[in-house]
Amino acid sequence: MKKSITLSDGEWKLMNRLWEGPATITALTEGLREETGWQKNTVITMLSRLEKKGAVRHEDGGRAKVFYPAMDRSEACRRETKGLLERLYGGSLGLLVSTLLADEDLSDETLEELDAVLRRAEAARRAADETTERS
Repeated sequence: MKKSITLSDGEWKLMNRLWEGPATITALTEGLREETGWQKNTVITMLSRLEKKGAVRHEDGGRAKVFYPAMDRSEACRRETKGLLERLYGGSLGLLVSTLLADEDLSDETLEELDAVLRRAEAARRAADETTERS
């Protein structure tokens, strides 16, 4: 299993920019300045941390390093969600969903969407069971 990489809120901001496309330190600083107020040194420090975690890599782009995400967004989201589920709900998906829906007035559209998600999960489980039985 891959090493779990957890990201701070600030690291998510940087990663979201990098998932839009590779960028230099200058471009990241300019792109995040209004939202975060970060200066170049802050961006450099955070990129260094992200590289040590294995979430970011860089290439020499001539005059400036160009930074790239070393993990895709869906993988980062999946890991973060699993971590949240484990930390807050002891791994109980039912408890998480129950908490999220407790105070919600769910529309018919939302209920249909949730029902479709459950049907897909059930179909995937059945397919996995059939594959296991054939093995």
